[in-house]
Amino acid sequence: MVQSPEPGFLQDVFAQIEAAGKAVLLREIRDGQIISATGFELLEMVGRARVFLRENEIPKTSRCALLAHNSIRWVAMDLAAMAEGLIVVPLYARQAASELVTMMKDCTPALICCGDALLSDDVVRHWPAAPPQYLFDDIFSSPLNSAEMPITVAPPDAVTIIYTSGTSGEAKGVVLNSANITHMLRCTSARLDVLMNHSRTDGDRVFHYLPFCFAGSWIMLLTCLRRRSVLTVNTDLSRLAHEMRESAPDYFLNVPALLERMRKAVDEQLSKTGGIALAIYQRAKTSYGRQRDRGMRLSDRLCLACAKLLVFPTIRKKMIGANLKALICGSAPLNIETQSFFMMLGIPVLQVYGLTETTAICTMDDPRRVEPGRVGPAIPGVEMKLGENDEIIVRGANIFPGYWDRPQETARVVTDGWFHTGDQGEVNEEGNWRVTGRIKNLIVLGSGHNIAPEPIEEKCLHLLSGAQQVVLVGNGRGYLSAIVTGKVTRPEAQVALDTVNAQLPHYKQIRQFYIQQDPFSIENGLLTANGKLKRDLIAARLGPEIEAMYAVKQAS
Repeated sequence: MVQSPEPGFLQDVFAQIEAAGKAVLLREIRDGQIISATGFELLEMVGRARVFLRENEIPKTSRCALLAHNSIRWVAMDLAAMAEGLIVVPLYARQAASELVTMMKDCTPALICCGDALLSDDVVRHWPAAPPQYLFDDIFSSPLNSAEMPITVAPPDAVTIIYTSGTSGEAKGVVLNSANITHMLRCTSARLDVLMNHSRTDGDRVFHYLPFCFAGSWIMLLTCLRRRSVLTVNTDLSRLAHEMRESAPDYFLNVPALLERMRKAVDEQLSKTGGIALAIYQRAKTSYGRQRDRGMRLSDRLCLACAKLLVFPTIRKKMIGANLKALICGSAPLNIETQSFFMMLGIPVLQVYGLTETTAICTMDDPRRVEPGRVGPAIPGVEMKLGENDEIIVRGANIFPGYWDRPQETARVVTDGWFHTGDQGEVNEEGNWRVTGRIKNLIVLGSGHNIAPEPIEEKCLHLLSGAQQVVLVGNGRGYLSAIVTGKVTRPEAQVALDTVNAQLPHYKQIRQFYIQQDPFSIENGLLTANGKLKRDLIAARLGPEIEAMYAVKQAS
């Protein structure tokens, strides 16, 4: 007897949406109002979009560009296109239209589905010969079709092309197939089962603010649908703090920058408030630091107990709400001080490491064994080891089949099934990994010393509360210099750099710095769509300022 193949992720997700029935799965906060969608309502929206695609006779395996801000309709359009056998190309609505057009020309979509007319008009201005564009308003006004519409996506079928951030060159389209996603959703759901420990019977409550077009964010969305969680979607970042508290989530996905801002905001607020609460808080931080270093005294234990009773609960409630089980953090290394800060408050921070090419995830922290500063063990079904220059290389069911229409690029990063991440790392005896930097970011001084800039930048940033970014430069030079952005004075910067330099060998010390008030951003082209530094472009844009730093030192 031949067994029928096990259903893939898409069939599984649709089955869970149908099983949800009248229960709410998605909530969208827009202009202060909450718009909800039950399982049945989401299926109806998906059905209308599928009818639209069929009526327009879009051939299977065609690319469908999805250009819209996060919304319930984004989710419905994504599911509908995949169910119809199309390859979805999610695009970041805040990214420059010229960059989006470059990506679309690369993957040649048959149609572009736009959330609103402004996005559509922007594309046309940069690409008059663009393929047909359709607005959500038109797509979701299609009639319902009562006929059964099967899902025939097979494991090797490509379901999406997600473009990489392109920190040092043109973005490449990462193809992910059904098998990649199916494996990953099983892993993420299993890890969340450990976190929740069956503590809820009505589905997890999850808050979400990161764009769905990013791989990790999309995996979280699909995981929530598969688990029948209640996912609350933020659509206005200016209301992020308020909506975070109002949604009272069990957990949610974050980038390090937000957690850093949250930590600094608590410090600033308590400093303004002053009084006994500040005194207890400051003493507790010192005591917790000694606990981390295994050097606690009895007075430290008493101080921490006092803070846990009188101060920390108030901070947690005001910051995030009462239900939080954990924060999940990915996309970039998290400062160990920030992770320890939240753990001190009784909020575990579970780190996740991965790239788009690894279906967003390679490692995930185990909630029962979190080790600050590390990103957890490899997920089941994934092998990880160190290659040359301590490069992390990965093999498993999560590895992408290749870049879109770039076989040579694919062959360059995948050898014998092993994907070369370009990240440097280390692993301890417990199997917990730590990412130490990007190989291509290494600064090679004229003396021949190789320096990973990220750890030093993090230390400087931690000491400069008003700074937005710290970027080291010095390739081929005699010493390191730093570019600091944000509201920082020269004396403040000098004190911070002196403190950091005292902990470093001579060749890693920062000898000069330049302050720029305006931070690097997506809008000014110096950050990628997911917030990573475009180091080469920064060095080119600030060429005169960098040259001036070295001229000053040489003249002195």
